[in-house]
Amino acid sequence: MAAESVLKVLATNSALELIGKLRAKHGDVMFHQSGGCCDGSSPMCFPLGEFLIGDQDVRLGEIGGAPFYMSRAQYEYWKNTQLIIDVVPGRGGMFSLEGPEGLRFLTRSRVFTSEELRSLGLL
Repeated sequence: MAAESVLKVLATNSALELIGKLRAKHGDVMFHQSGGCCDGSSPMCFPLGEFLIGDQDVRLGEIGGAPFYMSRAQYEYWKNTQLIIDVVPGRGGMFSLEGPEGLRFLTRSRVFTSEELRSLGLL
């Protein structure tokens, strides 16, 4: 199994639909997995470039054409899992673009198999 075939982050069809709607309204967007604090631990959606990415952030991949980041410290805890971004009814984080839509992004996860971990160089 090639590392390129193992996605660290992916999105459900519902999430992809909402991302498309947000991109139509706001232009290109990006995600950063919140590590807690004010908005809990949730994927936050911003207009591309409005959240400053630094050396301590890891790009996990893309969902719906939008880059997805997480802090390096948080990634160390989550690196053995695949993040699955979904959508549920409710209010999103107060700074996240989906808030007015009556929906919020939610992170689900699953632990990578041993084979997937090996292909990612994590075993």
